[in-house]
Amino acid sequence: MKLWIGNLDPAATDDELRAFVCKYTEREIISLKHVPGDGSRPGVMLEREGAGAAELNQAQLRLHGMYWKNRQLVAPVPLSV
Repeated sequence: MKLWIGNLDPAATDDELRAFVCKYTEREIISLKHVPGDGSRPGVMLEREGAGAAELNQAQLRLHGMYWKNRQLVAPVPLSV
């Protein structure tokens, strides 16, 4: 299942992001796709291994509003696409 996370530090590496998400959701990231924008609030679409809807909702609730690398993350809506 997929989860969008926004307002990332533009200097954050893919490896740092994978480690961060794995730490707080206990699931590996299968794929990570950067979402284009104006560059002020970079975002990524993450696909997580083996996550069901309930678990994905928990991840969204845990990550939304969390501070990481001096930015408050947004993870507003779990996506099942």
